Amino acid sequence: MARVVYHLPDGTEQTVDVPAGQSVMDGSVRNNLPGIVAECGGSCSCATCHVYLHESSAGTFDPPSDEESELVEFLEGYRPNSRLSCQLIIAEHDEVHVDVVDSSI
Repeated sequence: MARVVYHLPDGTEQTVDVPAGQSVMDGSVRNNLPGIVAECGGSCSCATCHVYLHESSAGTFDPPSDEESELVEFLEGYRPNSRLSCQLIIAEHDEVHVDVVDSSI
């Protein structure tokens, strides 16, 4: 299990324990956190779960697939650390930090 710290667009933080094998998106959706819409349910096809992965957490996950990269690179608000939270699968980690993207961007 990992502790995922969601830095929300309103400046608050929510910390959730997410079991190994689930995604960062799952942790948000299952706990009714605002900001991660997840319209496609985690199939890497809609980009409504866009987050910014903190540098301290970058080595925790595999690099983005070509499919994920193609989706995020054209998003409004894209940054080099943009990821789809449905593709960030939790292993046994201590702590992961993500900034939930303001959907109004």
